[in-house]
Amino acid sequence: MPASSIKPTNHRVYPCPNDKKLLLLNQIITENRDSKIIIVTSQDATSVKASLLDASDVEVLNDETLFKNESLKCDLLISLDLPQKAILYIKRLSHTTSKAILLLNESEQKLLYPIETLLGRVIKQEIVEGFEYEKKEKKDIKQKPKQKQMSKQDIKDVAKKRYDEGTRDPNEPKKEFTKPQGDKKFDKPRRDDDKAKQWEKKKKSPNKFLGKDEKGKALFSGKSGDRNHRHDGSPKENYDAPKKVGKKINIKSLKKPEDKKAD
Repeated sequence: MPASSIKPTNHRVYPCPNDKKLLLLNQIITENRDSKIIIVTSQDATSVKASLLDASDVEVLNDETLFKNESLKCDLLISLDLPQKAILYIKRLSHTTSKAILLLNESEQKLLYPIETLLGRVIKQEIVEGFEYEKKEKKDIKQKPKQKQMSKQDIKDVAKKRYDEGTRDPNEPKKEFTKPQGDKKFDKPRRDDDKAKQWEKKKKSPNKFLGKDEKGKALFSGKSGDRNHRHDGSPKENYDAPKKVGKKINIKSLKKPEDKKAD
């Protein structure tokens, strides 16, 4: 029977610590006496069989023995632990025709997710009273004592004290700096004056007209070119007045007759 044919209502996970698993296992067997039960474990099946109170009609097998007999079926399959590979647990489920129960330790919870991924659904977990995980005690976090709220006068006093401590007495003579002896960082030579002068702005020599080349282009001693001089070598003016002037308008002719009377 395929594992997917098991109804979700008949598939359960019982969270239980390792030291209580055998007690819970005996309780489940007692509650399901009329069912054919197979207990599967990845550990030693013989020691588990010896710990059962009523194991006359119960088979305890490990994974290797169970998978050898594919025709072996049961009404209730109880997994005492989880195998490392999820596909092995799916093979376990193929041997039950009705129900499946998984006893899960807290450290085995991480192995449950791959199984649920293969099944395509989440397996419902039920807590059996008396077999739940031990509650971990929360560490008491020491609360920091609340700071006393300062009044306006307290703030002023603190500010004044800080100001007095950080302010030098004006009557106290100023301490002169003395070069410490043997300190190499104070023995470094200062930058030469010649090196400092190289960053000073240099005076440019006047640009002189040298004549014209073969094509009639003006030549100059500097890099001014045609920007600051005309082609004939004469310097350009700051502003060249336009040669063509627009029509002049007589402002007096635009005045209305009333304006003339007013004048």
